[in-house]
Parts: sequence; C-alpha cells; structure tokens
Amino acid sequence: MNQQEANNTIPITWTTELDTGINVIDQQHRRIVDYINALEVANQARDRDAVGRTLDDLVEYTMSHFAFEESLQEEAGYAFCKPHKRVHELFVRKVGEYVERHRLGDEIGEELGRLLSTWLLNHIRRDDADYVGAVKATMIDIATDRREKKEEGGWLRRYSRR
Repeated sequence: MNQQEANNTIPITWTTELDTGINVIDQQHRRIVDYINALEVANQARDRDAVGRTLDDLVEYTMSHFAFEESLQEEAGYAFCKPHKRVHELFVRKVGEYVERHRLGDEIGEELGRLLSTWLLNHIRRDDADYVGAVKATMIDIATDRREKKEEGGWLRRYSRR
C-alpha cells in the first residue's frame, strides 16, 4: 500500500499495478478514476452543481462498466460471476445512498471521495484480478476462432471464383 492509499487521499494516480491486462477494462477503469478525480475537484471548489453532475456521470458510467464486465465474466464461464455481480450491486446501492444524501443537501464530498478511491483500488486489485485469467483465455479463444473463420472464408472465396 502506498502513502496515498494509507491516507485515503485523492486524486488517484493510475499506476501500472492497477492494469488488469485487458485493455478495454483498463481504459474503463481509468475513466472511472477520471470521474472520481473530477468529483474531488468539484468538491474542493464547493460547486454543488458540478458535484451533482459529476456524480450522476460517474454512477451512469460505472453501471455501464459493471454490466460490461459482468457480461465478459458470464461469457468466460467465470465461476464467481454471481458473487462479483453482488459486490457491484452492493456498491451501487451504497453510492446511491450518497447520491440521495447529496440531493437532500448533505455535504458528502470528502466521505464519498474516500469511499470511491478506496473501494475502486481494492476492487481492481482483488476482485477484478481474480477474473482476469478466465476472461483473457476466452478472449483469446474468440479471437482465434474469428481469425480461423476469416482465413477459411478467404480461402473458400478464392477457390469458389474459379
């Protein structure tokens, strides 16, 4: 654990140790980090409207990411897909409580920032790291299958024109 995590401070700085090795997932995680950091900027500026907009964008994007990640896990036959989905659901519920508190006028910025940064970093390193092997293997199989079909199609097309 680095000093930043020990203090639960943001902004979050992306490091290669957070990479899963699945490019699309890593790009999505980086975008979530960007939203968390933007939320911190809005909090520090004490701009409630910007906090609300950023929070809405963060929740919407994160839910889309979760759905995508869960679909990859299901396709890969990942054994712990349902528990992983449950972790996502509990997190969405918890963040939803903060969204509601914000709408009611509570100052949630610092508390939410700590939760988001701590949760995301731990989730990537532990929960997400666990499914990477299964998903990568499936992605390689799909790519190989598509490549073989493309080559087959090309070969068949070449000889069917003669």
